[in-house]
Amino acid sequence: MSNIVVPELGESVVEARIARWLKKPGDQVEVGEPLVELETEKTNLELSAEKRGVITSIARKEGEDVKIGELLAVVDENGAGATSAAPAGNGSGAAAAKPAPTSDKVAPTTGSAVAPTSDTLAPTSEAKLAPTTDERIAPTSNKLAPTSEAKVAPTRDKLAPTKIGDRTEERVRMTKRRQTIARRLVEAQQTAAMLTTFNEADMTAIMALRERRKESFKKEFGVGLGIASFFVKASIAALRAFPALNAEIQGDEIVYKHYFDIGMAVGAEGGLVVPVIRDADRMNFPQMEIAIREFAKKATDGTLTLEDLRGGTFTITNGGVFGSLMSTPILNPPQVAILGLHKIQDRVVPVNGQPVIRPMMYLALSYDHRIVDGREAVQFLVKVKDYVEDPGNLLLEG
Repeated sequence: MSNIVVPELGESVVEARIARWLKKPGDQVEVGEPLVELETEKTNLELSAEKRGVITSIARKEGEDVKIGELLAVVDENGAGATSAAPAGNGSGAAAAKPAPTSDKVAPTTGSAVAPTSDTLAPTSEAKLAPTTDERIAPTSNKLAPTSEAKVAPTRDKLAPTKIGDRTEERVRMTKRRQTIARRLVEAQQTAAMLTTFNEADMTAIMALRERRKESFKKEFGVGLGIASFFVKASIAALRAFPALNAEIQGDEIVYKHYFDIGMAVGAEGGLVVPVIRDADRMNFPQMEIAIREFAKKATDGTLTLEDLRGGTFTITNGGVFGSLMSTPILNPPQVAILGLHKIQDRVVPVNGQPVIRPMMYLALSYDHRIVDGREAVQFLVKVKDYVEDPGNLLLEG
């Protein structure tokens, strides 16, 4: 007999919810065959069999919350037709990793068609850059593989509609991710001295550059040239000038990060996620565009891993893909700053004393006033604006 238990879920993740049993008592399972989907606060994970056998009992029901080490089910390795076929692994003899199937439908990239008013960095409406409230994610266990949340039937957590006169109410249990988002929203505002400063950027130069290079860039590198990569580059250059915005507070110490792991907030179907582009300062524009679009596709397919979401030193979020002209982004703890992008919209602005129409974008920087002074925050945002309005300077900065 082998016990199937809740494995390690990654640092700081101690609880999961049984989203769906893929097998039932009496079913025979093969090595590597998925047994159960576990829903954590960041992503859904599949737990797969390490040995061939027959499920004799299931200890926990769908919708129940379980902790690491708790019993999920029992497998009889000597059941009908079962023979030992354990691969080399972690020695538990109960469960192992099996990559979750991804959709055969390839989401289109967005760089090949440049929209005049907005930059959509994700392939579908379910994976757009979105306002963030998320937290850091720890490294993932090798025992688990991501699985699409779209597979999980939400009806198991719904109660019967309640009639109040001629009105109807419905109660739906929060998912683990939604609970985390709600908790982190409150924590971010209670634990940080959060302020926001605003500015605006004239996007004429970037849009003209994209228009000139979009065909040759796509032909040479196989990916479109979006707006996000310019803001990542501009943010890194500004973070070098103002390192306090790339730091975090640990107790009574400030930890300055001399590396640049940039989180890109993505509004996926199951809730907000923030995949992290690691060592973004070492990437060129094509590498960055490829990384952004890969994350967007994985968010749509439900194949983001905990490692994809772990860490981050600074976050960029784009409410403009949803049509937002102005918003106040919320910090992504323990980070101390987040840059909010918005919709590009033609506005009349003065240029050399004359009113002209230019494509303008409002920028918002939320920051933790405990270690970032207002002057630093304002100057940081001005530097981002300057780089965006004259993108040639990004090449000089390297």
